[in-house]
Order: sequence, then structure tokens, then C-alpha cells
Amino acid sequence: MRFLPTRVHGVLDYLMGALLIALPFLARFPDRWATWVPVALGAGAIMYSLLTNYELGVMPILSMPAHLGMDAAGGLLLAASPWLFGFSSVMWLPHLILGMMEVGAAMVTQTVPSQVARHAGTSALR
Repeated sequence: MRFLPTRVHGVLDYLMGALLIALPFLARFPDRWATWVPVALGAGAIMYSLLTNYELGVMPILSMPAHLGMDAAGGLLLAASPWLFGFSSVMWLPHLILGMMEVGAAMVTQTVPSQVARHAGTSALR
């Protein structure tokens, strides 16, 4: 069931992106992979959010379904990163929790912006 409006999702996108960039430094993550995976994913999420065709996008190139797919893929990568990149013996819980939050948000967000495509027809990736 998709109940989360795209406008709310947009706010969460930018907050989560900023959190993923800042948290590893604020919490002094003990491993370089544990630090740079969330930083890279956070920066990427902010970049593709700016390019999404929704209320908080700046250049509406990316469709909302494509954006949600990227959110889900990034969340899965973040959640699995401690085991994929070999730092699970040092830390894993923040990556797993934040990654699953990303996947959850992607699953419950509406696929059509509230202001039905305020940039209708300009999205190249539908």
C-alpha cells in the first residue's frame, strides 16, 4: 500500500541524504568503508533527488518510479554493505537500519507526484 505522498518523501530524501553524509563523521565510524559507503550513497541520493520529477526536484529528468527503484537499490546496498565490504565485525547496525528505512520508504511512497507532474512530459526516464 502506497500512502506516503511524494512531497513528504522528498523531504525525507534530503534529510536522509544529509544524515548519511554527516553521521559517519559525527559518530566517528571506525572503518573507511563503513564511512564512505553511506557518504557516497547519501550524496548520490541528494543528486538524483534534485533530478526527480516531483515537488522537490529541481531538474525533472527522472521519473518517480525510477527514483523509488534507486532508493530501494541504494537501501539494499547500504543494508548489505557491512558484509559486502567486510566491516561487519566492526559495525553493522546503523547501515542495516538506515538501509531498511530506505527500502521501506521506497515501498510505501506514491508513484505519482501530488501536483500531478508539475513538469508533465519532461521526464526522460519513465
